[in-house]
Formats: sequence, structure tokens, C-alpha cells
Amino acid sequence: MKYLDEYRDKEQVKMLVNAIRKTVTRSWSVMEICGGQTHSIARYRIEDMLPPEIKLLHGPGCPVCVTPIETIDLALDIARRPEVIFTSFGDMMRVPGTMEDLLSVKAKGADVRMLYSSLDAVELAEKNPDKEVVFFAVGFETTIPVHLTAVREAQRRGLTNFSILASFFTVPAAIDTILSDPENKVDGFLTAGHVCAIMGNKDYYPLAEKYNRPMVVTGFEPIDLLYGIYRCILQLEAGTANVENAYKRIVPENGNSAFQKLMSEMLEPFDQEWRGIGQIPLSGLRLKPNYKQYDAAKKFSTADKINNIKVNKASLECIAGDIMKGNKQAADCPYFGKDCNPEHPVGAPMVSSEGVCAAYYNYK
Repeated sequence: MKYLDEYRDKEQVKMLVNAIRKTVTRSWSVMEICGGQTHSIARYRIEDMLPPEIKLLHGPGCPVCVTPIETIDLALDIARRPEVIFTSFGDMMRVPGTMEDLLSVKAKGADVRMLYSSLDAVELAEKNPDKEVVFFAVGFETTIPVHLTAVREAQRRGLTNFSILASFFTVPAAIDTILSDPENKVDGFLTAGHVCAIMGNKDYYPLAEKYNRPMVVTGFEPIDLLYGIYRCILQLEAGTANVENAYKRIVPENGNSAFQKLMSEMLEPFDQEWRGIGQIPLSGLRLKPNYKQYDAAKKFSTADKINNIKVNKASLECIAGDIMKGNKQAADCPYFGKDCNPEHPVGAPMVSSEGVCAAYYNYK
């Protein structure tokens, strides 16, 4: 457990909490952008340790949570096809579309399978040449290279029956959108350490300067998070707004050049819809035209035909978008923990383990 237990050490936690208490002189709101960080904050009761002047806001850093309903509906439409084996990570299985989720269509006879890697889907395609194997590839910059590696491997093997339904998002564009909202309440950001490990920190410098907000790169363990909060509060109290790397053991300044090259070769940006938030310009990534044979959205050019649907009232009133923009908290939702719970989720943030609603339901 080396390199893990030491970042959960109780004495170091106490030391950092005391340092934060001695530093803060007024109220500040700090947003962690990553769902994994939100999960750790809830699990380790980080908020309960902090002085009352510090409020933590929870950003849209869960790709499962922000995948638009239209993409879910397309996934369901593809999964229903008899020639298709539709594969996905487990956390996408229960994300509600307009009418159903993937588990529902599986129960009705569709060949829907949970896998642990998109590379497993490549193996499945090779073993089932008479079937079209589709992998629901969802992620931020952290996991995107893995899915692209699967596409490259299918290409290397000469497979024509493998494709991905991509739902790829970029974090800096979301931060830009949140801060451009005149009603935003964010004083400083904790940026996602694993995203920065891939992409580096370059995209955050113009954001820190444009909006005069400190941006601190941090990790996921209690000490990582508390240290990131401490460094952010130090900047806020001093009136500075810099990009600071508080996760140097993992994040190099320039990121991973090999993965960045892979992404630039295979992907192009486009205006992506974020569930509950709306369209964010150039915040999505999709396969370039020369990889269209591996793009399930093009391969199965279709849309779910939806007519005369009675949409659940709670789903219409879900405030997940406001929660992920930092304008509200999970407890502000009238359905939280009642009509909406992990067994019967109304909104996507109650499904994924990284979703803010699920994290707070499970741990608080």
C-alpha cells in the first residue's frame, strides 16, 4: 500500500486541516471538476473537516453524467438491432435515455454485454465475425487514448465488424462555460490530476488569466485534496490567480506527448451537448472522417423514433445541470434520496459511482 496509505495519513490530514483553518479569513467557494475527486470528498468526509468559510462545489467531471440523452437513445437504438453485440462499461448500463436504459433493452432480448475494456470488445469482434460489435466509449481526456488504442488494434487486425459509439468530452471547455456564466459562484478550481497527466497544464493558463481564478492541479486521496484546497485558499487570500501543480508526482507540466499525438491524429473537435448543461462549443471530440468505418454513429446512421412519450415528471425537473455547474447542491433537489436513488435513478449523476448525487447518497 506504499504511495497510497501515506496519502491517507491521519496526522498529515490534521496538519493540513489546521493549516487551512489558520489561512482562511473569509468565505470562499472552491470547485473540484472531477467526479473521482467528488467521490473521495464524500467518502472521506472532506467537507466536514473544513472550516465553515470554505464551501466545496462539484463540477461536471463525470462523463457518464454529461452524456446527452440523444446519445443514450442512439445507443439503445443500435443495441436493439439483431446483428449487433452492444458492449459498455457497467456504469453506462443504467443511465436513463428518453424511455429506457441499456439494462431494459437487454432484458427484452438485446445482446448487451458489460466489459471492462474496449480492447475486450476488439477480441469479441474477432471471435464473432458474423456480428457487429459496438463499444460505448465514454470519457474525458484521461480514458480517450485507451479507446483510440482499441480502434487502432481493430484496424491492425483488419476487423470490419468493430466500431465505437464515442461520447468524448474535454474539461477546459467546461470550466470556460461555468466561469462565463454571470451567476457562477466559483472562486477557485481544483483541476483533475489524471486529465492533466495526459494533456498537461497549458490549457488552464489562459482560463486562470481570463477569469482571474486560481487553478490548482490535484489528485484524489485525502491529503491530495486537502493540499490542493490549501494551495487554492492561499492564492485566494493573497489575491493571486495562477495555475499551480500540487500533484507533481503524477502530472508533468506538458502531459503525455504520445497520447496527445494519438488524439490529434485520430480526433477532431466539435460542438458537444452536455446533459443538463447544454451545448458547449468545441468541447467534444469525435473520430476524423478517415476513421468513419469505426464510428458507430456513422455506421448505424439512425435515430430512435420516439413518439407520444410520457416523460417522468421527476426527470424533467432534475436539477443535475445546476448541481454540476456549482449553482446548487444535491440536497437542494426535491427528488434526491426519495424518487431518485441508485436503485431507481432519475438523473445520470445518481447512476455513476463518480456522479455527485450517487456519491452523496452513498456516503452522506
